[in-house]
Amino acid sequence: MAKQFSRFDYFKSRHIPELTVLQAALSDFSYDRHAHEEYAFGVTLAGRQDFFSGGQFHRSPPGNIILFNPEQVHDGHPGGDSALGYVMIYVPSAHLEALFADAAGCERAGSFRCGETLIEDPELRRAILDLTNLVTHRWGTRIDQEHVLCRMATRLVQRAGNYEPVGRLSRPDALLLRARDYILAHLEDDVSLDDISQAAHLSKYHFLRLFRQQFGITPHQYVLNRRINAARRLLAAGAAPNQVAFRYGFTDLSHFNRRFKRIYGMTPLQYQRSVTP
Repeated sequence: MAKQFSRFDYFKSRHIPELTVLQAALSDFSYDRHAHEEYAFGVTLAGRQDFFSGGQFHRSPPGNIILFNPEQVHDGHPGGDSALGYVMIYVPSAHLEALFADAAGCERAGSFRCGETLIEDPELRRAILDLTNLVTHRWGTRIDQEHVLCRMATRLVQRAGNYEPVGRLSRPDALLLRARDYILAHLEDDVSLDDISQAAHLSKYHFLRLFRQQFGITPHQYVLNRRINAARRLLAAGAAPNQVAFRYGFTDLSHFNRRFKRIYGMTPLQYQRSVTP
């Protein structure tokens, strides 16, 4: 007879208040019907996840995404003969409202609710697992985690058919230049989208829309690019790559290497050797 077991490991984000990740492995546990106050994004990793929600019975094989809106009642248990393994991310509504509104191009879309509970979508699955890794391994900074939330929100709005691509502004905006200056002054700090939008005196929704229109990239991409550029100057001055990496918020040297190489085509050490006598 197979050994029966249940294991539940919770990880709280160091950067985004109340964002929590669950890693679960179980063979003999069944959830009672319940609902969460947050959005819940899950990926089935092994076995089969069976649950009842929204008047329907669902079966989620490995690779499938499960999404519960706030207050959506559901239960859950392993299906078939194999043990169930899955991850679930719990995200308070407040952290997604501006991201949904930005993706839809409508401030009222902040109250977005997904009409799908069981989803097959490689792009969304990759984002959920990326955020899981950032939280469980304590990697990256706040804006790295917010960027993945933005990817998740954008993909859900795209699937709903409400996505509105962003065009470009024809002139600079003084408020966005204020946001840019704030970023440049805080490259070594763990800044958030709230911090930057407040510095620009804009709501997070309007800030996200206008920033991409003005600069052509997301705030996360802009911050990362500026950090890499600042790191490059320190490398040229002879600073050790590992010291530079930690100074600008990179989790470790390998993370710094990957990001640097995507912009300059070589590792920080290779770059340093090429520009110093």
